[in-house]
Parts: sequence; C-alpha cells; structure tokens
Amino acid sequence: MPVSVIGVKQLNTYIKTMFESDIKLNFISVKGEISNFKRHFSSGHWYFTLKDSEASIRCIMFSSCNMRVDFVPTDGVSVIIKGRVSVYEKEGQYQLYVEEMHPDGIGTISAEFFKLKEKLQNEGLFDADNKRPIVKFPRRIAVVTSGSGAAAEDIKNVLSRRYPLCDMVLCCVSVQGRFAAKEMISVLDRVYLLENVDTLIIGRGGGSAEDLAAFNDEKLVRKIYESPFPVISAVGHETDFTLCDFVSDLRAPTPSAAAELAVPNMNDLILNIFEYKKNLSANINLKLKIFYSEFNNLNNLLSTLNPENKLHNYMKTLDSLTSKCIYSFEQQLSEKKFRLSKIATQLDALSPLKTLSRGYSAVECDDKLIKSVSQISLNKKIKLTLSDGCAECTVDSVTKKG
Repeated sequence: MPVSVIGVKQLNTYIKTMFESDIKLNFISVKGEISNFKRHFSSGHWYFTLKDSEASIRCIMFSSCNMRVDFVPTDGVSVIIKGRVSVYEKEGQYQLYVEEMHPDGIGTISAEFFKLKEKLQNEGLFDADNKRPIVKFPRRIAVVTSGSGAAAEDIKNVLSRRYPLCDMVLCCVSVQGRFAAKEMISVLDRVYLLENVDTLIIGRGGGSAEDLAAFNDEKLVRKIYESPFPVISAVGHETDFTLCDFVSDLRAPTPSAAAELAVPNMNDLILNIFEYKKNLSANINLKLKIFYSEFNNLNNLLSTLNPENKLHNYMKTLDSLTSKCIYSFEQQLSEKKFRLSKIATQLDALSPLKTLSRGYSAVECDDKLIKSVSQISLNKKIKLTLSDGCAECTVDSVTKKG
C-alpha cells in the first residue's frame, strides 16, 4: 500500500489539531519559574520560558490577556498560569498559550541565587571598597570567553579600533554547560600567572538564564575575587545580572561595551593632544605677551630710575655749577684785584718808604718810634731808618723848637 506524502504545514496543522482536541491541554494549570522573560514593545505580547528543576516549556501571553495581570513578571519568579497547549505551525514548536497568571513566590533557582548572593555579600566580596579602578592605558588585556562565539571577535574588533597599542591575550573556554565554571576557574589560574596584564575581561554574549548559570558558580565568583588585576565582567545583555557582575571591579552590559570600557579611544586621545597643544600654544603666547609688556614697563621704569641717568643729570648740574662757580670766582678775583690795586696805590701814596725815598728818615729809640724830641735824651742811642738801610747814632744834643 503506497504511503501518502504530505507537506510540513499539513503535518504541523494535524499535530495542532491533535493538541487542541485534547480537553486536558485546553484547560490546564501549570506551576513553574519564569525565565528569559521578554516583552515585545510594539505588540505588548509577553514571551518567556516556564521551568522547574527538570524541564521547561515555551510560553506566550498575548497583550489582551496580560493586561489583566496585576504584577510585573521577572525572571526567577514562581507563578501559576492557566492556559492551553497548542502548536505554532510556522516553526512546528509546541508552546503554552497563557490566559491567566498569578504569583506563587520566588522560584527555587532564584531563591538559591539570592541566598548565595547574600552569603557572598556578607563576606565582603561585593563591597565597593574592594573595587579597583580600571587602568587607563593598558599594555595587555586578558580575555576569558568562548573561542567560537561572537564575544571574542567583538572584543578584538573594538580593542584594535579604539586602542591598537594594547595587546590582547585570548583564553578560550566553555561559557555554558555543566563543566563551564570549572574550566573557567582552571583558565583563570593560568591567566593570573601572566606578566604585564593590566585588565581581565570575562564574559560571553547574551543567552537565557540557564545559559548564564555558570557565571553564578560560587567557586568561580571567589576565583574572580582573587584576581591580581582589575576585572571587567561582560556576561549576557544589559538586563541580565550574574554573581560575577557583582564581584568584578566593573560591569559591562555586553562584551563590546567591556572592550570600550577597558581602553581609551585613540582618536579622542589624538584630538585631546591637539587641543592641549593648541591651548598650550595660546597660553604660552599670552604669557609671552604679558611678560613682554611687563618687561617694557620695567625697562621704562629702570630707565627712569637708572643711577647712570641720574649720575649723568648730576654731572650736567655739576658742570653748570662748576661753570657758575668759576665765573663767580673770576668775577670776585677780578674785583679783588681791582680793589687790591686801588689799595696798593693808596698804600703806596701813604707808605713811609716812599717818604724815606724823598730823604726822610724814621727815628726809633728803645724800639719805639720817636715823634718828639721829648722822647729822647743826651747820649741816648737811637736808630735811624733810611730808604736804603739803617744807622745807629748817639744823641749829642737836643734842641726843642720854640
């Protein structure tokens, strides 16, 4: 008997009919923990995974239904939902179409997450005082991530574009799965022995909460805390947080963002250098103008207060005073000469010598000038002073007039 061949859509439609014909699957209540919750912004529909410790199922809740929910669902929240199970024909994926949702407390996985977080936080592993600044100009950056994912290539591209002076050491590891945490711990032990490493980036691209579970491993968190150099975590996307994010020195929302935070932008540095050069040149020119102006002012002041200039002025004054003094002295000397000549003439006219030169003589007795015969007596020695000499005589007689 020949086998009937049908198309994929026919197969999916048939399976969907089988699901929808089962009354139990059309009115079902399921308890589980929300994971990988996403809201479609344009339609308002909610997409998430409902899971327990052993299995998971994809769920969708249309906006017409979720508008009646009186709380905001988040990853890790335990809920009880009511709905129906059907098949999305386009992808052949069976999923739970949620019509009602009620909170049922925090899920087991989330409870364990918050319990471990509180424990490590109380031990001080997440303290802000322990956070180290990222080196501004790193020489070498170690990157611990998957070698097959896009994260390594994204980090490499960003580092080479922004700061090609920095070397990148790629350490490939498994970033999800049962043995991922143990493998990352082993790699970190070797990375910590590398020389000239300034920064460590550890992370992966986005994924579901299950995909990121390795980065909540307690031993891995403690190993990151032991890092001898600053650590940037880049685990998941912007809305995803792991314990590795809290223990690291800096958290980046994506691997590309981690690379941007790890190094400066070379183009910005060059622009800053040119700007500093421009400002430095302008400041130097301004200082030179100020110094030149001050120099001119001081030079003018020095010229005004220069002792040499003052001495020159004093010399001019001294020359003038000297000339006046000489002139005055010559005038006075001329006047004195004139007066001396006049007095000499008068003196010459009254001089006894001139009288003696006419034949007269001066008589002295006992060193006194004799003006009268009554001053002498007979036999007294007298001295006669003539115009050309002196003579000593003895008085023989004295005759007095009238």
